[in-house]
Amino acid sequence: MVFAQRHCLHSQSMKTSDTPIVVEQVFHNPVKDIWKAWTKVDQMKQWFFDNIDAFKPEVGFETQFVVGSDHRKFTHLWKITEATPYQSITYNWKYAEYPGDSSVTFELVDKKEFVNLRVSMGITEDFPQNVPEFTRESCIQGWDYFIRNSLKGFLSTQSK
Repeated sequence: MVFAQRHCLHSQSMKTSDTPIVVEQVFHNPVKDIWKAWTKVDQMKQWFFDNIDAFKPEVGFETQFVVGSDHRKFTHLWKITEATPYQSITYNWKYAEYPGDSSVTFELVDKKEFVNLRVSMGITEDFPQNVPEFTRESCIQGWDYFIRNSLKGFLSTQSK
């Protein structure tokens, strides 16, 4: 959500009435490597958010960290609501400074010759209108960047 700050488009904020945002990517890495990249804090810092202090893929685990954008602060609040090792993990994802809430699920489907990663984000409470980082376009751009560029690049260095 607060991903593509430099590429924000001015449009509507994310609402509960919106269809979920879905980004998929095929990886030619073992499912265990993709799972580790998603769930091991030392690896998450290399491709996702470098200021995550702690993370455990366990239901009930909570973490928070601050990301800055120009003159705004976004304290990310994550709580793990579902976790099935090597298959899926769901976060409750919101921000301390702003109304709005979401559920983000990362699903791994191992097809033997490749692994499909599907990220889906549903809005459970409307986000504010006056914050460009909370537009649907900004969110889609952010997930595209994280999954198709950052994670893909990180995993390509891990397989060598």
